[in-house]
Amino acid sequence: MGSRAAGHLEPVPAAAAPGRATFLELFFDLVYVFALTRISARAFEDLSREPARDHAAAAITGSGKTLLLLLALWSVWQGTAWTTSRYDPYRAPLQIVVLTALVSSMVMGVAVPRAFSETSLMFATAYVIAQVTRPVILSIALGPHPYRRLKVRMAVIFAVTGVLWVSGALLETDTQVVLWSVALAAEYLAARCGWPVPGLGRSTVSKWEIAGEHLAERYQQFFLVALGETILVAGFAYSKGPYGSGHMWAFAFAVATSIMLWRIYVQRAGQILGEAVQTARHPANIGRSAADTHLIMVIGLAATAVGYELVIEHPLGHAPPPWVVMVLGGPALFLAGRARFEYEVFGRVSPSRWIAIGVLAAAAVPLLFLPGVVATATGTIVLGGVAVADARRARGAPPEPAATPF
Repeated sequence: MGSRAAGHLEPVPAAAAPGRATFLELFFDLVYVFALTRISARAFEDLSREPARDHAAAAITGSGKTLLLLLALWSVWQGTAWTTSRYDPYRAPLQIVVLTALVSSMVMGVAVPRAFSETSLMFATAYVIAQVTRPVILSIALGPHPYRRLKVRMAVIFAVTGVLWVSGALLETDTQVVLWSVALAAEYLAARCGWPVPGLGRSTVSKWEIAGEHLAERYQQFFLVALGETILVAGFAYSKGPYGSGHMWAFAFAVATSIMLWRIYVQRAGQILGEAVQTARHPANIGRSAADTHLIMVIGLAATAVGYELVIEHPLGHAPPPWVVMVLGGPALFLAGRARFEYEVFGRVSPSRWIAIGVLAAAAVPLLFLPGVVATATGTIVLGGVAVADARRARGAPPEPAATPF
């Protein structure tokens, strides 16, 4: 431990990096169990209001705002995960970074339900602190290392966009949404382009050093956090009662759907993501692609969780279009992300993914005229079909090795 505390911070060589997440990182993830429940609660509140039944525009607006908050939370988590996958997570500067992100994420989660009204400044301030302090701390800890220039550029960009976050929180809602959207889009674009800053240059992502196995495990863990949130939402919704047969069936289908989502994710590709990253010629490229893929799947899980809650509370009523979008669109979005995930690991996509997405889309219109519990059952059955197809393909065959196209 003494050697770890001495000298400037250095990127950890991939071969020497630990594959397992630290307890502090797992503690950090627990905050996102809470934060994701707040995201689902906010979306549920928007969709369960009476105007949303008659005016899809109100539901779309509310969902767009909730998605903006989810993307901000994801940005903080992803930035922290990449940092602990490039540097020794036991060093004091890294632990300060993680703890700062942990507290900031907790504050953001608390602020989510009223992030576009009473708690807007709370959310924006916590977000900016998490994003700015990380590169600042690392730029100091790195000393004269060449990576210091990257951290300085990141700090500059987050400081500039931070002005938009904080000023937006002080303005009316419509302007706030615009400024926050511009800030978040600029940050995501800057990350894609290597954090370019005039006079300071930019980076080439393919040259970044990361501990591929560690980063892969972090994405797997976040997926489990999001999946666990679907279980929590279903359990909380059903525990509020009543306990009629319709509510019971809606709850049963929700639990079964979560099991199918887990089964589809882990069927081989979810188990060997670390192997795929390690065998890739450019681990950072597949790591960045896997980040996008897991974000798509996590959004799908969040939408599915909201669909659970809506249907468990109103199982026998006809589901309005926004509800059907959540109940069926969530699994469809997950399958789309899972198809891309399969391509990242194996360089191919199973036809069952696209067939299932087509079935979910085709079933949407007739399900508008049926009880909501039928829509949940449809999603469960379709996902079950995909899981069975995966199991049949793998039965009797040797474990398929990673064959990433990256």
